[in-house]
Amino acid sequence: MEIKRDLYLKRLIEGLDNGLVKVVTGIRRCGKSYLLDPIFKNYLLEQGIKEDHIIKLDLDERENYIYHDPDELNKYVKEKIIDKYKYYVILDEIQKVKEFESVLIGFLHMKNVEVYVTGSNSKFLSSDIITEFRGRGWEIKVYPLSFSEFYSIYNGSEEKALNEYYTYGGLPLTVLAKSDEGKISYLKSQKDNVYIKDIIDRNNIQNKEELEMLVQIISSDIGSLTNPLKLSNNFKERDKTSTMTDKTIYNYLGYLQDAFMIEKAKRFDVRGKRFIETPQKYYFTDMGIRNSFLDFRQSEEISHTMENVIYLELKKRGYNVDIGSVEIREGDKRKQLEIDFVANKGNNKIYIQSALEMKTKEKVEQEQKSLLNVNDFFKKIIIVGDNIKRSRYDNGIIIMSIYDFLLDNESLKY
Repeated sequence: MEIKRDLYLKRLIEGLDNGLVKVVTGIRRCGKSYLLDPIFKNYLLEQGIKEDHIIKLDLDERENYIYHDPDELNKYVKEKIIDKYKYYVILDEIQKVKEFESVLIGFLHMKNVEVYVTGSNSKFLSSDIITEFRGRGWEIKVYPLSFSEFYSIYNGSEEKALNEYYTYGGLPLTVLAKSDEGKISYLKSQKDNVYIKDIIDRNNIQNKEELEMLVQIISSDIGSLTNPLKLSNNFKERDKTSTMTDKTIYNYLGYLQDAFMIEKAKRFDVRGKRFIETPQKYYFTDMGIRNSFLDFRQSEEISHTMENVIYLELKKRGYNVDIGSVEIREGDKRKQLEIDFVANKGNNKIYIQSALEMKTKEKVEQEQKSLLNVNDFFKKIIIVGDNIKRSRYDNGIIIMSIYDFLLDNESLKY
């Protein structure tokens, strides 16, 4: 069963002939390799590219270990290029090649060569690749399946599908597992043997239990403002003997972000038009991974889960996403109101609130309050968990269901 990843295919197509190495990044097991082959490779073949002009190497396969030598890889690829027509070089797990940067830059100097790479393991995660090229790389960041991608192969109602997506996330092999037990087993195995192991091995972490406890704390508090000092105090509340300092936690948070497990959303003062350095929020790139750290005990916290999923969808659509803060005056006091998300793309800005339900007048007023105190004319939307019809309040605020938002890729454009 093929799951289409049209959004990422489009981005690969947009990068054609831009003179840069196309670097496919993202959390392990999210489908980076599959995106390049067969999805992108099939696209090239459909465009009339001859198969012998697509040079593909899976560098983690035993028969290709010889090409971990940069000179052997360089020789292999260049011997395949025998005419003036365009060649497409696809190299999976490029980090296995010593001094790969110089090899790829050499390919860039060849005018009839397009280069595509992926790379991730305990010694080299693909976020590093972009840094190595210093402007020579075109990043295509891949996330686990969006809900619309997930639902395209799901046999059931929207409501049932979303509950499953909230619980098990969108890693392709999780989605393809036939039973709840199979999904849970796969996610727990990945948590222990891939994600945590990679971070520990790569960063020489001595205390696995501390790292896992930090992830559990963040998992329990998605959607909550926090910082390393607050997290350090949280450790001490759980364990009086804890020696976890805010500096150590700061480093651990960086490792988790480098591994694409979590992302940090900064606070933005909407009126002052400046970033507020601390506290921030952290969101997981896959809800199944998040829930595996909690042993699937807190997957029923739908409001926090829904907020995380909205954040991910905005990122998948190419928005830069911040947490909005609006200061208002009530009598003699100043008060900070929060806007769940300020989504920016180019000159377009959208303010978004996440509300599981709005069944009372008081709840409607609460969710609208921060939006109504923004002094600009950009679009303002409240996304609710109920499967309601899209509508607009007299004050211009749009209300739509989580289903319309997730399943319609154009939902924010009208």
